[in-house]
Amino acid sequence: MEQPTSGTGDRHGDDLLVGSVRQVLLDLVASGRWPSAAEVVQAVEEGVGLQGRIVILEVLQDLAEDKSSRIDARRYFESLARSSEMPAVLQGDAPAPRGVLSSIDTLLERSRAYRSAPAFGEMIRFMGRFKEYAPFNNMLVRLQNPTCSFFATEKDWERRFRKRLKEDARPMLILAPMHPVLFVYDIDQVQGGWTPAELERFAKFEGTPRPGLLSRMVENARVRDRILVQRKPLSSTYAGFATTARGEASSKMRIVLHDGLDDPSAVGVLCHELAHVYLGHLGCDSDHWWPSRSGLARRSMEIEAEAVAYLVTARMGLQGASEAYVSRYLGRDGVPSGVSLDSIAKVAGRIEDMAERKLSERRAKGRAADTPLT
Repeated sequence: MEQPTSGTGDRHGDDLLVGSVRQVLLDLVASGRWPSAAEVVQAVEEGVGLQGRIVILEVLQDLAEDKSSRIDARRYFESLARSSEMPAVLQGDAPAPRGVLSSIDTLLERSRAYRSAPAFGEMIRFMGRFKEYAPFNNMLVRLQNPTCSFFATEKDWERRFRKRLKEDARPMLILAPMHPVLFVYDIDQVQGGWTPAELERFAKFEGTPRPGLLSRMVENARVRDRILVQRKPLSSTYAGFATTARGEASSKMRIVLHDGLDDPSAVGVLCHELAHVYLGHLGCDSDHWWPSRSGLARRSMEIEAEAVAYLVTARMGLQGASEAYVSRYLGRDGVPSGVSLDSIAKVAGRIEDMAERKLSERRAKGRAADTPLT
């Protein structure tokens, strides 16, 4: 009588496949890449073969529960495992359109060219002049003015930039050798002299957005994804920021825009800050509506976010200074490996959709269904 086989060989083969896929995923994160679902699948196919797709979700879940891994890596793997994007990709979700990637290539090429322009050197020299202040003093300034980008003593403003204090200039205190304290002033507290042109227009977008576009984006962010958008006074060189919405029970994230921005610039900055959220730079939310890629290097984050803003605003007919912004974060070796072109393209499409039409409320955990807007 024929004896049944044990299946040991099959189990061994499965273990080898799981181990191989696991190593591919760990290598991606170790190399500074936090790729999109589509890019993960592509990396597995290239490193292991098509059969690797079979165990990707299983491996992602195991890595998400591996307490020996970094917390940001575990959150990244969990966000991939629990998102709706990975199953869609495994079922044949198409990659980003070639036209979108060509636009990104154009932005990066212009940014490389900007690095060699005199304006870029002027900008870098300007920023470098403030490095003599100790980290502790930088912290003190941030506590006194969280949106301060540049500061100096009254003497330094006059000597270096021919700027003088405004009549009602408000000082900030720092510590310094041979002095109990020193008074320093934010760039908004001085006038006259010179300022690099790129600093003056770093968040400036020109053009005429369609009527109601900005308010529609703000409303869709609030209703669709529970992202609160506010306008507040900020430093002139601090156009906006995104953060978690602490103390706001009805909101997941909060975006603050400079209240002095005109509508075209507010649209451009809002696109940039929404991109930070949807690209996962601040981590994922409890419902995994966006990924967790908080371990990505800051250079890669800023290039990704501004690339999204460039794509969306260009299609709206707005012109900004994206190439100048991105040029600050391009290293000698070009674009960082962590930049995900697939994520940029998909997030750009997501934000463009927010600008085009009124969206329904997204279904959260434990809720019965999407609730349409009325």
